[in-house]
Amino acid sequence: MKKYTNIHKLSDNKFLNLFKLDALTDSGRPFDYFFVSRRKADEIKLLTGDSAAEGVVIYPILKENPEKIVLIRQYRYPLGDYLYEFPAGLIDAGETPDMAAIREMKEETGLSFEVYTGGDAAYRRSFFMGAGFTDESCNAVFGYASGTISRKEMEDTESIQVIIVDKLEAKRILKEEKVSLRAAYLLINFLHAKQSAPFAFLEE
Repeated sequence: MKKYTNIHKLSDNKFLNLFKLDALTDSGRPFDYFFVSRRKADEIKLLTGDSAAEGVVIYPILKENPEKIVLIRQYRYPLGDYLYEFPAGLIDAGETPDMAAIREMKEETGLSFEVYTGGDAAYRRSFFMGAGFTDESCNAVFGYASGTISRKEMEDTESIQVIIVDKLEAKRILKEEKVSLRAAYLLINFLHAKQSAPFAFLEE
């Protein structure tokens, strides 16, 4: 059932745009509904019906010590504060999610990233982020991080601190700090993972 009569693009920005729907309630009453999208006006998911990801979030276990994981603490302008997150970013044209994860990991942390391809592929497909206000979806990419932390390739518009945490510190962060929702749920998996099988939660 089509629950709108028209779509209006209200902004013209390179990264994110505001749309207004002439929406309809179940009873047919019209009302205004606003959402944002990273896509071009003729490619928003309301029109295409697809769920292809615009971005990735990276779950990077430290290769030399699977009891530790790489997080970032990033300044988020809408909050006016730092937020604990996992490395993440947008998928560029021509990239797969795995390729984007390797590139973003290097850009945000300086670390190399080796993608883990085992387990059930269903857990690595794209999932929607916040469908109440955006059509954006995201792939989680799991793997191992190695190398030396560096700010060399970090964009100057990003204020990021790279931290490597063990399970004790991860639990403290979950209890006491500001944390993104997807980072929180992934950290809960980390807390229950075994050193000998850090990605066992991806199995069927």
